Amino acid sequence: MLRLMSSGAPSVSAPGADAHPRRPPGDLGLVLILGLLAALGPLAIDMYLPAFPAIQRDLGADASAVQLTLAIYFAGLCIGQLVVGPLSDAVGRVRPLRVGLALFVAGCAAGAAAPSTELLIAARLIQALGGSACMVVTRAVVRDVRRGADAARMLSQLVLVMGVAPILAPLAGGALLAAAGWRAIFGVVAAVAALALLVVWIALPETAPPRRPAPHGGRLRALLSDRHFVRYAAAAALASAGMFAYITSASFVFITLHRVSPGHFGWFFGANAAGFILASQVNARLVGRHPPARVFARALVVSVAASLWLVAAAVTGIGGLWATAAGLFVFLATVGFLMPNATALALEHQGERAGIAAAWLGAVQFALAASASALVSALHDGTARPMASVIAGLIVTAWRVAPRR
Repeated sequence: MLRLMSSGAPSVSAPGADAHPRRPPGDLGLVLILGLLAALGPLAIDMYLPAFPAIQRDLGADASAVQLTLAIYFAGLCIGQLVVGPLSDAVGRVRPLRVGLALFVAGCAAGAAAPSTELLIAARLIQALGGSACMVVTRAVVRDVRRGADAARMLSQLVLVMGVAPILAPLAGGALLAAAGWRAIFGVVAAVAALALLVVWIALPETAPPRRPAPHGGRLRALLSDRHFVRYAAAAALASAGMFAYITSASFVFITLHRVSPGHFGWFFGANAAGFILASQVNARLVGRHPPARVFARALVVSVAASLWLVAAAVTGIGGLWATAAGLFVFLATVGFLMPNATALALEHQGERAGIAAAWLGAVQFALAASASALVSALHDGTARPMASVIAGLIVTAWRVAPRR
């Protein structure tokens, strides 16, 4: 029998588990394993961004074709999660994760060797389909072994990885680009993914309890009729979309509109990322003393106030750069409270639907984030109003749909 990590959960043997299953790692070990899996997403997205011009020159492509390699990755993540989620409920977490990591490594290797943009796009799709397993299984494993405040605390610890990785990944990608060319970036990401596969194979046992899941259609209908899940999942997706609206507009708002030098832009962007990370770690401590739902509700009120501040600063121009920077810092800090708590609360009662619930949670977040980014771009008018308005609209909507208790 497999005893879940000091959580008080009953001992279980998972589908397809070994005859002599291993004890799961302790809290720190599990966070490190899941953190390694969570880091693969930012590495695959952010590490090759500095290489876009080099890829364009080397493959003789136009800018839109190279940008499509990023868009296809997001599409693959959405599609892949909807496949992996139900599969992980049916056969367990570990086997889909191993297959997904193997696909991810293969996609990276194909990308490193791609002789044309078309093949690079195909490689990125394979990479995304494999990477989607990491996103689904990471959330589902947390749900398998933790509940309530403990789940929110563990997810907050994972936010530390997901916050630091996007900051360091472009720097590492730029260094690799200068030293060895853009293909080396895909090679390094493949090596990290291969390491993750080895660690998972050795150290991560099955965490899903044995079950014969209901038909997929029935589980999906039950999931979508669960108002607790739908409302918290919607709030998490709306908060995430607000952060992507900021990311889409950040360079224009700071560099073009407020004339911050490119060198100083990193300080503003880094400070906002630091606020997001710090808030998530404060959240990990707060949920030990206060219910996650209460922390979430109060953070959401502050987030609404910060978003309305941004709108006022963008419309009136009062306060200039510093008013906008202050509003963005507070808004992004509140997202550090909102995301882990909303995710934990959405998955809390899912049980045998944890995989499919985690899949829909992730897929909706990416779809809404992509839509928010496109909307900000479409509304571009040379001011900060589109960014502020989209952020405020999303966060006020989150406040409207989130449970009041």
